[in-house]
Amino acid sequence: MTTERPGPSAADSAVHGRAGGADGALLVVGDVITDVVARHRGPLATGTDTAATVRTVPGGAGANVACWAAHSGPAEVRLLGRVGADSAAWHERELVACGVRPRLVVDPQAPTGTVICLVDTGAAAERTFLTDSGASLRLAPEDWSDTLLDGVVRLHLSGYLLFSEPSRALVTVALEAARARGVPVSLDPASAGFLVALGVDRFLALIKGVDVLLPSRDEASLLTGLPDTADAAAELSRHVPMVVVKQGAEGALVARSGTVIAHVPAVPATPRDTTGAGDAFTGAFLATLLTGAPPEAAAAEGCRAGAVAVEQVGGRPQRR
Repeated sequence: MTTERPGPSAADSAVHGRAGGADGALLVVGDVITDVVARHRGPLATGTDTAATVRTVPGGAGANVACWAAHSGPAEVRLLGRVGADSAAWHERELVACGVRPRLVVDPQAPTGTVICLVDTGAAAERTFLTDSGASLRLAPEDWSDTLLDGVVRLHLSGYLLFSEPSRALVTVALEAARARGVPVSLDPASAGFLVALGVDRFLALIKGVDVLLPSRDEASLLTGLPDTADAAAELSRHVPMVVVKQGAEGALVARSGTVIAHVPAVPATPRDTTGAGDAFTGAFLATLLTGAPPEAAAAEGCRAGAVAVEQVGGRPQRR
C-alpha cells in the first residue's frame, strides 16, 4: 500500500531554462532511512567502550534532499520512497513537517533501512556509515506511475537507487518517462564505496539521459580516474550536460561541455556533523534552479545550505 499526505502548495517555481514564473514541482525519488548518529571523539576503542552521544533521526539521501529543497525554495517538493511498516508513520510525519509531500510505499516484508553514522567530533567532524538499506532499495518499477510526473518540472534521483536490481530498473523507467515528457533529470551518485562495487562503466551507462550530475569530489575522481577535481569535473561534463562537484570546505565547481565554468567558494562553518551536508547542497541547488536562477547562483545557495548542515546534528534542516 502507499500513503500520501498533501504538503504546502507550490508557488512561483520554475525550472532553469523555462520562462520565469512557470509553476511546477520537484519530484525526488530515493531512499528514506532511519539514521542512528553516534558522535564520538578520537579513535574507536576496539573491544571495549567508546563514549558517545547517540541520537536517532530521520534521514536518507533522497529524503534529505527533498527536505532541504522544501526548506530552501518556494516550489512544491514531492518524494517517492519505500519504507517498512515499522516506522512508516513516523517518517511520513517528519517529511510532512519539513514541507515535503511524501508518497511512501510500505514494504510488507523488509523494515525501513537503517544507517549507523559514526561521527568523529574532531575538527573535520568526518563520518563513517554502516548501512542496512532495508526497504529503501526494494523500490521497483511497480512502485512507479507516470502520473507521478504530473505537474513536475524537474526529477531528481538518488544514486543509491543504482545499487540494487529492483531500484535500478525503477531508474530506467523513471528516466524514460521523464524524457518522454521533457522533464530534466538530476542525479547524485551518493556513495563512492558503492560506486566501486557497481563499476564506473556501468554507472555511466545507467545515467545516460541525466541532465545534471552532482558528485562529491571523491566520486568525481573515482568516475574519471583523475585526481584533480577540476579535471574530473570537466571530463564528466563530456558525458553529462552539467556537472556540479561538491568539495565541502573548498566550495563547488560547475562544468559544462568539458570546461569548468565556475568555482563557487564555500561558506565558512564550524562542523559538528557532516552527515547530510551534500544532500543539503543538492536540495538547495535544485530549489534555486527551479526559480530560474543560473547554476552558479544555485551552487552558491547549495554552499550556504551545506554550511548550515554541518553545524547541526543530523541530515535534515531545522524546522522553521
